[in-house]
Amino acid sequence: MLVYAGKRLLMTIPVLLGISIIVFLIMAMIPGDPVTAILGSYATPENAERLRDQLGLDRPLVEQYLIWLGNVLQGEFGRSYNLNRPVIDEVLERFGPTLLLAGTSLILCTIFGLLAGVVQAVRQYGWQDKLISLLVLIGISTPSFWLGIVLVLLFAVELGWFPASGMFAIYGGGGLGDLLHHLALPAFTLAVVATGVIARLTRLNMLEVLRQDYVRTARAKGMGERTVIMKHAFKNAAVNVVPVIGVQAGFVIGGAVYIETVFQWPGIGRMLVTAISTRDVLLVQGGVMVVAAAYVLFNLIADLVQHALDPRIST
Repeated sequence: MLVYAGKRLLMTIPVLLGISIIVFLIMAMIPGDPVTAILGSYATPENAERLRDQLGLDRPLVEQYLIWLGNVLQGEFGRSYNLNRPVIDEVLERFGPTLLLAGTSLILCTIFGLLAGVVQAVRQYGWQDKLISLLVLIGISTPSFWLGIVLVLLFAVELGWFPASGMFAIYGGGGLGDLLHHLALPAFTLAVVATGVIARLTRLNMLEVLRQDYVRTARAKGMGERTVIMKHAFKNAAVNVVPVIGVQAGFVIGGAVYIETVFQWPGIGRMLVTAISTRDVLLVQGGVMVVAAAYVLFNLIADLVQHALDPRIST
């Protein structure tokens, strides 16, 4: 197990390195000048040149990347131009709400996705299977940001059951109940697509396992249907579902960018949207790298769980 974990951990290094190159190049190609964004369009050429030299923007692109990468490896992501504070402090402060939103969504989509997939497989071609398949198809096909807007209009504006934005109430807010009240709509919105993906894969793997000889043997021995389903079928089907849950965890974190914008959730996604609009390059680079590292970490954990469930998996 330790050898496998070490191999998988080493494989994340080139992935993160490649992500860092892509992020740096994308930010370098975005139209606009960070110096102009900081000083304004009426800055004198002398001041602009001085700031450009301080930020290292007058150096070759390769040199800029190497300097930035060296600082990142030391845990130094630079300083936000607009916020005038260390990038790592701002990113970590915003990452907590994002992790809460993404974690809640991941729990919801895992529970309901697995449950829906098992029900579909057990009731294949029944009305439950057809109804869940229809709901899954609608959920996967619906853009999350559009669904979020619809839910806000329906449950927040029209019915007033949930707040439309924020993490806590502005006046008299605070506490776990207030947090869960604000968390409900964005977490549900973010979980819909991932729930559909997990449900479809769970159904597929369950149907494949239920056709195996050892399942027929267990039934022939007189085992209860619930025992056959949970102890034999689901346990073996879950081996192939776990990696997809890890992938969906990454997509949930990535999807938080626009969901946080819709619900004004004070997380890293909303921070990135603001940073991109203000051309705060270092803040964008730091935020994306932290999100990418979280994505890779979730996939690594999923691989380790899959290996624990089935030690035969070695690659």
